[in-house]
Amino acid sequence: MLSDVERAVLAEIDDAGIGRTLLELISVPSVTGSAAESELQHLLAGRLERLGLDVDLWSMDLDALRADPGFPGTEAERDEAWGLVGVTEDGGDGPTFVMQGHVDVVPPGDLDAWDGDPFVPRVVGDVVHGRGACDMKAGLVAHLAALAAIRAAGARLRGRVGVHFVVGEEDGGLGAFGTLRRGHRGDVCVITEPTGGALVTANAGALTFRLAVPGKAAHGSARDQGVSAIDGYVPLHGALARLEAERNRDPHPLMAEHPIPYALSVGTVRAGDWASSVPDLLVAEGRLGVRLGEDPAQARAAFERCVAEACAADPWLRDHPATVTWPGGQFASGRLPEGHPLAELIRGAHADTGGAADPRECGAPYGSDLRLYAGAGIATLQYGPGDIRVAHSERERVSVAEVVEVARTLAVTVLRTVGTK
Repeated sequence: MLSDVERAVLAEIDDAGIGRTLLELISVPSVTGSAAESELQHLLAGRLERLGLDVDLWSMDLDALRADPGFPGTEAERDEAWGLVGVTEDGGDGPTFVMQGHVDVVPPGDLDAWDGDPFVPRVVGDVVHGRGACDMKAGLVAHLAALAAIRAAGARLRGRVGVHFVVGEEDGGLGAFGTLRRGHRGDVCVITEPTGGALVTANAGALTFRLAVPGKAAHGSARDQGVSAIDGYVPLHGALARLEAERNRDPHPLMAEHPIPYALSVGTVRAGDWASSVPDLLVAEGRLGVRLGEDPAQARAAFERCVAEACAADPWLRDHPATVTWPGGQFASGRLPEGHPLAELIRGAHADTGGAADPRECGAPYGSDLRLYAGAGIATLQYGPGDIRVAHSERERVSVAEVVEVARTLAVTVLRTVGTK
């Protein structure tokens, strides 16, 4: 099933080079919003230039992006953001295939939980451990390896390949938003988030909320003279649990395998400023899952209605209602158009390159850059190495063999999409 050009490209996939590049990228502690995030963008720009791509590396105008009505929100503090796009110039009248990945990683958390420094990759057999190993530096390496093999084999493309390396995905999608606003586009896009070899053709959304619950301060010894904001929060917490159950009834078939496709989770609760005082304010922050195809405005309205009804049923909150605001990341849902050929192209390439199992199609319960590319009219799915269940944890790891498999599949998919001369 492979053409001569495809065989030549696959022969150029450098397994050892994939391992070395993965170690190099993990060693850059590119936490969202940090200077190392920018450092990695410049390092990758050099790699794309050496591959002969036309490279656009630019400092994003953060003020202008934040003022844009469509701005997706951020959570990490930052004073700079760099965009990076490389495009092949040997195309003609064929389509443009975008390979996209984010360079930022979440903080390592409790360092004592790690077996060593999280940014000094540890190799055990075929498996590489470290922060960012699967989320998603393995995906970046797969893109680089596929592109390098196409260039090394001298394949002449009818269309173009665009590589979009973005920042700020972990806290809203600033990098993808800025890249698309700069005018970089394509016909199809593959994001190599860790999917364990599955084809993720839909993402739920996620909206960051802040809930401020008022109380009445008093000395702790006279607590009957005050109203604890903690007590005021308790009925709201129960109401939010009921809302989550309601919103997860009868999920879309692509999301049905997940126990809670559209999770509503309270991540932080802060109240009080003195041990012997009745707290007069509680602030809870969390994330609200957005159902597939749901307008985020409708999701916000349902949440605000739930809070308002719970307040109306409480003697204190009835006259002192909690307030809801929406800071931080705001992820809409997104999906590949039903019946689009991109999923079958990857399935075929996976099989023809010796992939172990037929990739299943599913949705994911988390937000990603997929919804921004899909919203821009670019058919997009996620397919990449690694297991999302170990991402963001001290167990983060990825198999080099899985990165190689994804790189081989991507290379053939690109050739079959853009065409060769």
